[in-house]
Amino acid sequence: MNDQEIARSIPLRPLGEVAERLGLSTSDLEMYGDTKAKIKLDMLNRPETRERGKYIVVTAVTPTPLGEGKTVHTVGISQALNRIGKRTCCVIRQASMGPVFGIKGGAAGGGYSQVVPPEELNLHLTGDFHAITSAHNLCSAFLDASIFHGNELDIDVERVTWRRVMDVNDRALRHIEVARGGEKNGTPHNSGFDITSASEIMAILGLATDLKDLRRRLGTIVVAYTSTGTPVTAEDLKVAGAMAAVLKDALKPTLMQTLEGTPAIVHTGPFANIAHGNSSIIADRIALRTADIVVTEAGFGADMGAEKFFDIKCRASGLEPDAALMVATVRALKMHSGRFAITPGKPLPEGLIQEDLDALAAGMCNLEAHIGNVRKFGIPVVVAINVFPTDTEAEIELIRKAALAAGASAAHVSTMFTDGGKGGEALAHALVAACEEESHFKLLYPDEASLKEKIETLATEIYGADGVDYEPEAEELLAQFEKDGFGKLPICMAKTQYSLSHDPALKGRPTGYRFVVRSARVAVGAGFVYPLAGNILTMPGLGKTPGGTRIDIDDDGNVVGMF
Repeated sequence: MNDQEIARSIPLRPLGEVAERLGLSTSDLEMYGDTKAKIKLDMLNRPETRERGKYIVVTAVTPTPLGEGKTVHTVGISQALNRIGKRTCCVIRQASMGPVFGIKGGAAGGGYSQVVPPEELNLHLTGDFHAITSAHNLCSAFLDASIFHGNELDIDVERVTWRRVMDVNDRALRHIEVARGGEKNGTPHNSGFDITSASEIMAILGLATDLKDLRRRLGTIVVAYTSTGTPVTAEDLKVAGAMAAVLKDALKPTLMQTLEGTPAIVHTGPFANIAHGNSSIIADRIALRTADIVVTEAGFGADMGAEKFFDIKCRASGLEPDAALMVATVRALKMHSGRFAITPGKPLPEGLIQEDLDALAAGMCNLEAHIGNVRKFGIPVVVAINVFPTDTEAEIELIRKAALAAGASAAHVSTMFTDGGKGGEALAHALVAACEEESHFKLLYPDEASLKEKIETLATEIYGADGVDYEPEAEELLAQFEKDGFGKLPICMAKTQYSLSHDPALKGRPTGYRFVVRSARVAVGAGFVYPLAGNILTMPGLGKTPGGTRIDIDDDGNVVGMF
């Protein structure tokens, strides 16, 4: 059976019963049909009556086109922890519809470790992405109207930084000119569309601690600069209040369930290569109040989503993680040897599906680097070896020994795709033990460090570079951000997810190179500066045969072809 058939073969539990596992009643929920509900934020104002739950982040080695199963493990390990008697909740991001209809597919997990119904998680869910899109484009409309009606804010149309967004992969809209067609249509200037997941508002929603904080952050968004170089904000446009009104319900996380009835909270969906790549602080706080253990997922490898989880999300929330689960596969580590290339639509290279200990050993440096990266933040790491039928015992043992030698607390085989929670019980016990280890969580750099000092710390400590080179545009913008008072913000590096470096061609554990920063942007509302390393697209495009060509509805109205 495919993922969708598996999901439909297991009856869902009543959502009220799932909520009870978190100590929530139906009065804490706003139902959206029978399978999903918003969680009211009032519960965060109640006095805490129990000790905060343990906090686990799921990360992975550098991703490959094959997929490593990180969401499968976020869902599966929460099921496994429940099986061994720990009341657990998983917290995951909502899928962006652009990749769902493009090449990436859904983001609900897979096999017997899924959040269900998967088609609802992947399509619309409770409308949060649409609210973000509307609020973002409302700001764009106010900005252009302000310029049109006399430009009282003295906005320099050549320095408008606020673009538009939509939740579709559409390369034709990356660069556009607006207000064409005569003086009644406004002042022409260059603009473009990003995907909704790249919106600063998406990042804000994930980092806001309550409605008041959301409103404050929206007001500080920098949308343009005046002719004298002064930042213009959403508050200056008098649109921040209206944006908050549009987003009021989107601030509430959505409750769903896994195939085994484990509570799953779904909220926000920022990408980790251009934003912080984590679900919301609010979702985590709700889960931590009600569960013994909370499992949350960070995007891409430990150099991307996990680093941003620590340095951006934990910095904003004040929450300290207790342990990390790192997912690795035999074939991914073989790829990081640099000896294999994968071409979509063509069979896998023989070395990826046959025992090749030399290639595996050559790529093991990638796992070792990521374990070391997490350990630099002072928390223990457990490695999940996500096995495939072609993996051999010798290959699995090689990974296990290397993981332990690199500093992992434990390393175990996972069969959670095929066996659900049962396939992760050894990992669950190891994580419980890891959470009891003495840990000393710390951030990688202090707020007071300059923007360049923070960038250079990331490049040398996490990416393994010898140093950083800045192109002239990056030099100018970083100096401007320091001058504008944004120097204390953390760094959210926008770089390729396919390498520890800025160059996707550099596999394994690159060394002896200079990390290149070509430009930079500031997201004042979200609370970070994001340097751009390499050519990072904020609006993906569709391939020749998009995944959406297979998606349809059957005679009974069911969505088919998504998996």
